[in-house]
Amino acid sequence: MNNHASRKTDPAGPRIALSFLAHPDDAEFLCAGTLARLAQAGWTIHIATATPGDCGTMDRSPWEISAIRTQEAQKAAALIGAHYHCLDERDVLVVYDQPTLRKTIDLFRRIAPTLVFTHAPKDYMMDHEMVSLLARAASFGYGAPNVSTAPRLRHSAVPHLYYCDPIDAIDPLGRPVEPTTLVDITAQFHTKSEMLACHDSQRQWLRAHHGMDEYLESMKRQAVARGRLAGVAYAEAFVQHRGHAYPHHDLLQDLAP
Repeated sequence: MNNHASRKTDPAGPRIALSFLAHPDDAEFLCAGTLARLAQAGWTIHIATATPGDCGTMDRSPWEISAIRTQEAQKAAALIGAHYHCLDERDVLVVYDQPTLRKTIDLFRRIAPTLVFTHAPKDYMMDHEMVSLLARAASFGYGAPNVSTAPRLRHSAVPHLYYCDPIDAIDPLGRPVEPTTLVDITAQFHTKSEMLACHDSQRQWLRAHHGMDEYLESMKRQAVARGRLAGVAYAEAFVQHRGHAYPHHDLLQDLAP
């Protein structure tokens, strides 16, 4: 596979961003402001989740809550003109195995993203860490002609890959995560809040399971904290993956200095 480390996304070429995260509402917490900013700049936006959120409830069946949460995710995505996708894996049971990786590769194959957001490699729950591995593997390999029987789009290439902040900006051992990239989302913060508010079912769930009744406020605190680092009101933070074959220049800083 060719080394694309120095390749830059052609501004006149495809501008396709994919957020591939574990659950409905993860994108709204972690990168919706940046997605909204990209959408305003003319990018095509895809929001994908590994699961439909089937365990995000205290009193509904898996099928009922899954239907509710995927509808909430579609409603949130529509606010920025994004497309929503779901791999239909199960909450708490997401694994890095061949069947799930094949589904992930096929998703990437259909979209051929030039920019990908996923979870931090070390995060507070294993669904997040497994999705991070799936995104990393698929972003590297989806463009190989023989990896999938799904049609290969002409512009398929190793994309820019960014890891979103974990919740509270700490790893599982409580150590602070130092971002490589900060994106000013002050102008998009209202849209980000509206997108998160679409996930109404999760306010009750988080209050019962996490002991917190501050669905929007916890998101706001993290955006304010990251904003202080950037010298703005609100920001989202990312760590860029810069391994072999991946682009090394910071595309987000080019797009949103």
